[in-house]
Amino acid sequence: MSFHVHLEGSADLSAQVYRQLRTAILDGRLRPGERLPPTRELARSAAVSRNTVATAYDRLLAEGFVTARVGSGTFVADLTGGTRPPNRAPGGTLRPRRIWQELPPPGPSGPAPEFDLRAGTPDPALFPLPVWRRLVTRELRTGTIAAASRAGPAGDPRLRAAVARWLGVSRSVAAGTDDVLITNGAQQALDLIARVLLEPGDVVAVEEPGYPMAHRLFRSHGARPAGVPVDAQGLIVDALPPAARLVYTTPSHQFPTGVTMSPARRRELLAWAGRHGAAIVEDDYDSEFRFGNRPLEPLQSLDADGRVLYVGSFCKTMLPSLRLGFLVAPAALLPALTLARQVGVQHGDACTEAAVAAFLDEGLFARHLRTTTRVYAERRALLLDALHGPLSRWLVPVESVAGLHLSAHLRPEAGADAAAVVERAARAGVAVQTLAHFCLAPPERDGLVIGYSSIPAGRLPEALRRLAGCFAEA
Repeated sequence: MSFHVHLEGSADLSAQVYRQLRTAILDGRLRPGERLPPTRELARSAAVSRNTVATAYDRLLAEGFVTARVGSGTFVADLTGGTRPPNRAPGGTLRPRRIWQELPPPGPSGPAPEFDLRAGTPDPALFPLPVWRRLVTRELRTGTIAAASRAGPAGDPRLRAAVARWLGVSRSVAAGTDDVLITNGAQQALDLIARVLLEPGDVVAVEEPGYPMAHRLFRSHGARPAGVPVDAQGLIVDALPPAARLVYTTPSHQFPTGVTMSPARRRELLAWAGRHGAAIVEDDYDSEFRFGNRPLEPLQSLDADGRVLYVGSFCKTMLPSLRLGFLVAPAALLPALTLARQVGVQHGDACTEAAVAAFLDEGLFARHLRTTTRVYAERRALLLDALHGPLSRWLVPVESVAGLHLSAHLRPEAGADAAAVVERAARAGVAVQTLAHFCLAPPERDGLVIGYSSIPAGRLPEALRRLAGCFAEA
């Protein structure tokens, strides 16, 4: 055999031998039936130990690239004739339900953009990692883990109590420990609600524009999302389909426009739900970050009939990777929702739940929100300056007093195309989204949704300058 192994450096020599032999087999330089050199011989030519080569051979043998014959040696296996490709499951003829072929696939991760102006991306650099590390380490003890593992599917009682206290103080939510269910982010809360309340074919009223991942989740359960327009007072109740079994809304900070549902509209929505026997999912999206007056009372605290399920998450307020949320539900639904979580995931991450409970109870969460709100307020002011300055030729901002992004409609007279601007901006290193991206149907008036949370204030002006240049070029 004329094949030689060339090793570079000293890192994982066995893996280097394995990769080079595997590549040579796949590209045909080592043909089926060809005998590999004895481990001692290859080790001597590559100047490594025999154990290094033997480990690589064992891995090739385990993965089906070679065969071993006692007394004869190691030979390249025949990978043709229906043998499946190494390290891949068989293609097969099974097919998923049609809905999973219709939903858009996950987007490619790809490299991070130079300037990320997309919505929903908090700045992880603002999170107090040393404090968080101390809290998690404190929970990573045998006795603590053993106690936490008995928390059950509803979540750690300490965290449920801490969430109930926090929501009562900050948002006037009427809830005790037993009313709170801990979830793996707000998305799992929506999944539990859909599993417990919806039958295939049920109509779900969603805001238009609205949260695409909620639309997709409801569709995955066989429900039919129906877009309901939003105006300056929030969801238009008169436009709700009478057959809707559930209404999904973000009243405190409508996603993505940012408008706040008026008190009159809130009362209308609750009355509508009572007349039609419908449930309301209140997603309190981004309401923790406020830059204006105090938020209005949530629908949950105004609900006298037990029709509102209140959903929230720590993913925006703490860390994007922290998949932890909560669901405050009427007592009549909590047993079924808890059972649904147990059937799906048994229970959550006990250590993380306990650490978040301490983060809340020790006042660290409130302190973190005060710090981040000041930082985000500075970035928000820069974006508003641009929207009322260089970008005002093309965009009209939607009034909003909360959240980590701002929306803006295109000026009809500007003649710009939002999708073309977004495409041009991507080539300029700026990631931004159109309003149409959040709609079930093409909107009458498109625009942009511009996030400001993931870019330091010192870099934000350059990102907005490039965005304005894309409008000028388009």
